[in-house]
Amino acid sequence: MAGRLRARDIMTGGVQCVGAHQSLKDAALMMRDLKVGALPICGDNNKLVGMITDRDIVIKCCAEGIDPSTVQAGSMQGKIHWIDADADAADALQAMEQHRIKRIPVIDVKGGHQLVGMITEANLAQNLTDAQVAEFVGRVYASA
Repeated sequence: MAGRLRARDIMTGGVQCVGAHQSLKDAALMMRDLKVGALPICGDNNKLVGMITDRDIVIKCCAEGIDPSTVQAGSMQGKIHWIDADADAADALQAMEQHRIKRIPVIDVKGGHQLVGMITEANLAQNLTDAQVAEFVGRVYASA
C-alpha cells in the first residue's frame, strides 16, 4: 500500500445497517436495493452488533425452510471483526487475511464508536499492489 494509509482512507463510507430487529427479508431487500452482498447489523443504540451476508440468509434460513420474514437479523449475528478508522490500512488487510473475511466494518473509535464505513475486496484492489492482492486472495480463498 502506498504511503501510510489509514483504514478511513481506503474504506467506502455511507454504509447502511440493517436493524437487529428487522427481518431477514428486510435485509435481503436492502442488499438488493444497495447492490451489496452483506450488511452490518446495528442494535437499538445504532452500534454495530454483527454482519449478515446474502449467503447467511440462503444457507441458514431459506435452505432450512424458514420464512425470512419471520427471523430477526440480530439472531444471525456472530463474532464480529472490525477495524478502527485510524488504524493503518495494513492492519485491516492483516485482519481480513487472518479471519478469512472479504469485508470489514470500519469504526470511528474516537468519534463515539460509530460505524463509518466498510473495507471490501474492491477497496483492497484499488489500493494494493498486484502481489498484495494475490496474497490476499490466496489467504482468504484457500481451503482450510
